[in-house]
Amino acid sequence: MVRQQVLAALDAARGRYISGQELAQQLGVSRTAVWKAVTALRADGTPIEAVTNRGYILHKDTDLLDADAVCALLKGAAAGLQVEVVQRLPGTNAALRRQAADGEPEGRVLIAQAQSAGRGRQGRSFYSPPGGLYMSLLLRPDMAARQAVQITAMAAVAAARAIRTVCGVQVEIKWVNDLLYGGKKVCGILTEASLDLESGMLDYAVLGLGINLVTPPQGWPQELSGVAGALYETTPPGGTRAALAAAVLNEFWALYTARDHGNFLEEYRRLQILPGRQIEVVRPGCEVRSALALGVDEECRLRVRFEGETAVTTLSSGEARVREAE
Repeated sequence: MVRQQVLAALDAARGRYISGQELAQQLGVSRTAVWKAVTALRADGTPIEAVTNRGYILHKDTDLLDADAVCALLKGAAAGLQVEVVQRLPGTNAALRRQAADGEPEGRVLIAQAQSAGRGRQGRSFYSPPGGLYMSLLLRPDMAARQAVQITAMAAVAAARAIRTVCGVQVEIKWVNDLLYGGKKVCGILTEASLDLESGMLDYAVLGLGINLVTPPQGWPQELSGVAGALYETTPPGGTRAALAAAVLNEFWALYTARDHGNFLEEYRRLQILPGRQIEVVRPGCEVRSALALGVDEECRLRVRFEGETAVTTLSSGEARVREAE
């Protein structure tokens, strides 16, 4: 707890020195406790500079992304989340699914600086270079399997709010799991769940988000060059990734733990780009079909009318992409 408090205080004072005595008085702890906290933070790789007779400093361009930096910014019920940050993993969702299968309780958060084998929907790879934000959250919701799409929808609204607050830009949502900025994908969301076959309820769900903050120095892979985008044109301000991770968690946990899960639906609908447009629907094992997107229903499913049909079909999974004009 003292580590988080010290880090939060240094973060708030970015760019100026703050003495151990001042920190101790501000936090109501001893100078020895401050020194131990700083030592532990530096051992974990947090670049805190210490200068005799001046104190400690986090420089303005310091990019903090460690568990203490994130936890220091968590608020309310989200403050109880258990956050771990690692340098690199094949994929945060896969790692957290293994922990869930071993009985890990709800509220575990895993963040990676980069992923070597990130996954998207329908088994596709998700390009995850250093500089982005890649995290997964373990949930054990009291929810039927057919309602799982609501978790993705809640996460999309939470991410949109967090991006608006931290990065100052407004994103749009392409049902069900993509966030777009300037027409380019800047965030992908993947919810993977385990079903209790007897009850038909979810045993657990792992919610994964990948957010592109900046274009990689070498550019996007050719297959993503016309699709992927980033929230910043140049290097983001120091601490942006930790601030964004905490903001997403704060926003999502408030929605997830609310008695009325539907209190995000109006915003989810308002940010949608598909309603009223001609689209192509892609579902595993099915042919690609053209349809008119009508809107999102009360359970966050996409309502469409397939070409040549009069009946309305609701989709709870699959991919919808805007049909190119002929």
